Amino acid sequence: MTTSQPSRTDARTSVETVFRLESPRIIAGVTRVVRDVGIAEELAQDALVAALEQWPRDGVPDNPGAWLMAIARRKAVDLVRRRENYARKLAEIGRDLSETAPPEEPSDPEDIDDDLLRLVFTTCHPVLSAEARTALTLRLLGGLTTPEIARAFLVPEATVAQRIVRAKRTLATKNIAFEVPYGPDREARLGSVLDVIYLIFNEGYAATAGDDWLRPSLCEDALRLARLLSALMPKEPEVHGLAALLEFQASRTAARTGPRGEPVLLKDQNRSRWNRMLVARGIKALSRAEATAVGVPGPYVLQAGIAACHAHAYSYEETDWRAIATLYALLVARAPSPVVELNRAVAVSMAEGPAPALEIVDALTGEPALHDYHLLPSVRGDLLARLGRMTEARAEFERAAALTRNERERELLLERARGCGS
Repeated sequence: MTTSQPSRTDARTSVETVFRLESPRIIAGVTRVVRDVGIAEELAQDALVAALEQWPRDGVPDNPGAWLMAIARRKAVDLVRRRENYARKLAEIGRDLSETAPPEEPSDPEDIDDDLLRLVFTTCHPVLSAEARTALTLRLLGGLTTPEIARAFLVPEATVAQRIVRAKRTLATKNIAFEVPYGPDREARLGSVLDVIYLIFNEGYAATAGDDWLRPSLCEDALRLARLLSALMPKEPEVHGLAALLEFQASRTAARTGPRGEPVLLKDQNRSRWNRMLVARGIKALSRAEATAVGVPGPYVLQAGIAACHAHAYSYEETDWRAIATLYALLVARAPSPVVELNRAVAVSMAEGPAPALEIVDALTGEPALHDYHLLPSVRGDLLARLGRMTEARAEFERAAALTRNERERELLLERARGCGS
């Protein structure tokens, strides 16, 4: 059954919207049949072409996502039938794939029967480099285009395109199983999976480039994946930690931009606009993380704890900055990073004052990883301004503005530079 015939323009818009939402699930479902993510992506695109041809003529189906999945899976079955190995298998077992479900996998109490999750773990297989894992997962699960991924990585588009092509080829030639691993293999791959989801969220939360500060659809994709992992891995504290962190961060979305789409800093946000439902979800997820954690909390649990401190505060000034500084110190010890140390400096500045924080920041100026990181001069400019060193602060804000690739952020930094006087 289909709806009444829409205009060609409306139908095309419906196709593109549905495909953008459903493509990860379609690719995952087709991969379970063909066992090749590259071929699965091509078959999903074939289903998109079929929809562009038929929906303007016949109307949009009542369940467009299921329609696309059915077309893609039918094409997958046709492809498998044509393969010689399938023909031999068909003759041997004497049954038609089109009338049966894919072969059942070995039963296991920890079995996770979710194709999306299988796809995440497959694209994060250790046979791929860290860069390739992230690029491929962002492409297939996050729905990002090659230019968007290139901006997230701050590398040329051609580099990202090569990584994606090589990653698909490697998974195919190595005959990587389409599965969620068990035991030590799962633990080894889980960190990469969580990092990929976090990167997807961050690209939506504060876009690295372009005219928009926020890209909510990416945050929603990442939050959906984090919730999925949390539901399917109830004994993994870091999974709950990531879910809690993203819930807390997403709760601030409405307050993070002004009327013209300009960024609003945390200290200036109207906290009554924070989504209390998401805050409550974050608190529950953090409680689950703490209940399942053993020993020192992991990086995502610690970051969620920091976000919870902000969520519980009625104002920026009333925030428990000493607790946040302590959590950042634990995070630096657990997962050393100059970016984490920079964030610790901000917390120290609020707990102890700008002078000791400036010492921390100055020690980071020689870090190669922060050489072109615009938030380093931005934080330094803020500390200098609070110390009354306005000329130096203005220079730092101007440098930060020159480094950022996001237009909205550049405008904010230049405005802060102007606020330091001439």
